[in-house]
Amino acid sequence: MIIIQNTVISDDVRDNFFVCNLEACKGACCVEGDLGAPLEEGELRILEQEYEAIKPYLTEAGREAIEQQGLYIKDWEGDFSTTTINDRECAYALYDERGILKCGIEQAYLAGATTFKKPISCHLYPIRISKYEDFEALNYDRWGICNPACAFGGELGVRVYQFLKEPLIRKYGEAWYGELVQEIEGSAQG
Repeated sequence: MIIIQNTVISDDVRDNFFVCNLEACKGACCVEGDLGAPLEEGELRILEQEYEAIKPYLTEAGREAIEQQGLYIKDWEGDFSTTTINDRECAYALYDERGILKCGIEQAYLAGATTFKKPISCHLYPIRISKYEDFEALNYDRWGICNPACAFGGELGVRVYQFLKEPLIRKYGEAWYGELVQEIEGSAQG
């Protein structure tokens, strides 16, 4: 395990290979699972403020699910997640011309309609964050649908923490990420 400031990072984040391979999985992580994407409390306000800008980038079914259930849901544990369509795909997801699920929020971001890229839990996947009173734990979430991403990462020699550089910096900052890289790569050389 690696400890950086108030985060505990699983060795799996250092040791495993991963590069998303949407051609192989078709964005299955936007459909599979029992809930939508986990949301942080600050992201609830962002969705409330930015929804009108994001809405044109969503499917009709997604917009209907959001109208019926709300911009997000609160689960049985009191955590928030994105709304889903019939308890399946995320209401914010849409299929592109190749049949690959993409994030409608991210499509709005790429078009310049919003400054919100996507929920940090999606951006950080396959890392999942568990929050505790005094620290956060970052764990690698192994899931069969991501086997092609693991194989692709292995072919390219890209580890989880390297693939997730941008979202890790978005969440924890440049200095934190630099410390993580130093801890991992410095100890590998020593």
